[in-house]
Amino acid sequence: MQLPDPGRRQLIRNIGLGAAIAGAGLWSGAAPMPAKKRHIISLCWDDGFKESTRKTAAIFEKHRLAASFNVIASGHFKSFTIPDAYQVTEKGDFVMWNDLRRRGHEIMPHSYKHANLRDMPLEEAQHLVSICLAYFAEHLDGFRADRAIFHFPYNSSTPELEAWLSPRVRAFRTNGGGLNPLPHPGQSKLTCIGFGPGNTEENLEKQIKKLFEQPTGWLIYNTHGLDGEGWGPMRSEYLDELLGRLVAIETVAVLPPGVALSTAARA
Repeated sequence: MQLPDPGRRQLIRNIGLGAAIAGAGLWSGAAPMPAKKRHIISLCWDDGFKESTRKTAAIFEKHRLAASFNVIASGHFKSFTIPDAYQVTEKGDFVMWNDLRRRGHEIMPHSYKHANLRDMPLEEAQHLVSICLAYFAEHLDGFRADRAIFHFPYNSSTPELEAWLSPRVRAFRTNGGGLNPLPHPGQSKLTCIGFGPGNTEENLEKQIKKLFEQPTGWLIYNTHGLDGEGWGPMRSEYLDELLGRLVAIETVAVLPPGVALSTAARA
C-alpha cells in the first residue's frame, strides 16, 4: 500500500491534541470530528504488557497522538494465572495506567483475568465483568463504567452477554470484522480484527488498504505488543513509520475508540 511520503507530511495537530485532551478526560472535552476526516483508525493495544506499553506510548506521543491501552484488571497481581503462552511477560499496574491516563492515553477494561467469557455460564461471565468494572472504578482515576468501552478478552462474546452488558457500559468491542461505520449516536457494539500469532504488519497494511477503498469508515484493529511481545506483535520501527504516514493524510484520524465515539456524541 502506498501512502504519502512521511518526509512530506504535515502533522495534524488538532487531531493529535484533541485525542490527548479527550483521552485524559475520557468522554469530556472532545471536539466534533472535522468534516474532512473520512476515515478513522483505532489501534487497540490489549493485555497491558509493561515494556510494550512504554514503547507504544512514547511512539504515539512522538506523533502527538493518544494510544488505546486495554488492560487486565488483575494482570499485575503476583497471583495472576497466565492464560496462554503469549502472556508470559510482565504487565503494568495501576500506577502506570493512571500515569498514562494523565498523559492523555485511553485506558479501558479488558476483563478481570482474561478468561474466555463465551465458554462459561452466563452468570459466571457476568460476575467476572462486574468485578472487573468495580476494580477499575476503585483504582483508575476518573473511571466511570457508563463512559467505558469493555474490550472482550479473545474478542469472544455471546448475544446474551452483550445484551446484559450494553446498559452497563458506553460500548463494547468484540469479534466481527474490523470495518465499522463512522461513530454515530447510539453506537455500542464495536467489532475488530487482528492477526497472529506471528508478525501482524502485513495483515494490518491489508486492513488499512480495505478501509481506504471505502468512501468512509472506521477500522478497529486489535494488536498487543511490540518487538516480539504478545500475540501478533509488530516492530517499534514499523509503528513509528506507520503513524508518520497516517498523520500525513488529511482525511484520516488516528484515535482511541472512546475518543472516536465522543466525537459523535458532540457532533
